[in-house]
Amino acid sequence: MPDLRKDPIVGRWVIVAKSRARRPHDFDTTPARRRSSFCPFCEGNEDKTPSEIIAFRQPGSPRNGRGWRVRVVPNKFPALEIEGDLNKRGDGIYDMMRGVGAHEVIIESPKHLISTSELSDLELQEVVWAYRERLVDLKRDPRLVYGMVFKNVGAAAGASLEHTHSQLIVTPIVPINVWEEMTGSLEFYNYRGRCVYCDMIQQELNYEKRLVHDTPAFTAFCPFASRFPFETWILPKVHSSHFENIQKNGIEDLATVLRQVILKIELALDRPAYNYIIHTAPFDTAELAHYHWHLEIMPSLTRPAGFEWGTGFYINPVPPEEAAAFLREIDAEIGDSQNILVRETA
Repeated sequence: MPDLRKDPIVGRWVIVAKSRARRPHDFDTTPARRRSSFCPFCEGNEDKTPSEIIAFRQPGSPRNGRGWRVRVVPNKFPALEIEGDLNKRGDGIYDMMRGVGAHEVIIESPKHLISTSELSDLELQEVVWAYRERLVDLKRDPRLVYGMVFKNVGAAAGASLEHTHSQLIVTPIVPINVWEEMTGSLEFYNYRGRCVYCDMIQQELNYEKRLVHDTPAFTAFCPFASRFPFETWILPKVHSSHFENIQKNGIEDLATVLRQVILKIELALDRPAYNYIIHTAPFDTAELAHYHWHLEIMPSLTRPAGFEWGTGFYINPVPPEEAAAFLREIDAEIGDSQNILVRETA
């Protein structure tokens, strides 16, 4: 019998259709394969991207030249552009403003790697540092209200280039999904006097069946009302509403946990396409007692169709308890992950 599960934050209902459950290797994951075509993100092709905004470089290496480890550039085809004023206006009942914002690409390695798991912990720490630095800098712009860091891996997850990279889009408004999260978590806080995310962490640690990975600073679990098979959240155990306030030790811990969880997912599901998104509080708010920043990882194993679009329900064929149990069994420490996961073009 399927379950109807309610998300405790936004009130969204999810159908966990256990009768439709499939084993992990039954999914058509279409793992990413290396292609030999030209890549503008590889070292030596810096002139093929817009001029860099920041880069972590070897001492003495030239700007927009070789010698970098992580490089941030404007997106060549931006969804929003940094120049201009908002020019808010109305057209009858419709509201409009100019598409002012920022759209940047974080190129995570000068080498042609295709997944976060192929970076070392130290390399991934610099990627997370780049996330933080760009959010801190863009937060100073009074026109901008919200910054979202996200990563698309594989064509099924929306990636147009395979070279490992993330993106940052900063908007002059709070996105509706974030607004719903903040509203739902505030309602929970006003009713119970506690952060719903902190309560989730504690319950998942006590329950353990949905737990994927746990460290002194972070915990990762498949949420109770998972929308997608093997959906996994990573949360800091110490309450914090703004990701950009993360400190050095937090960056080090997050990089290690993020790499471990992604490696588990890739080993379990033969390198599926996936997205991850950092959910954080808006720039123009102080520290919030009711909201908790977190990172959501969503493998691209199913596709929404008519029922999902028409109702807002998601149908998940894999109960999160089963997904978490499978991921816990994956030994993400075996050997050199780059040797395990690298696949050459057939």
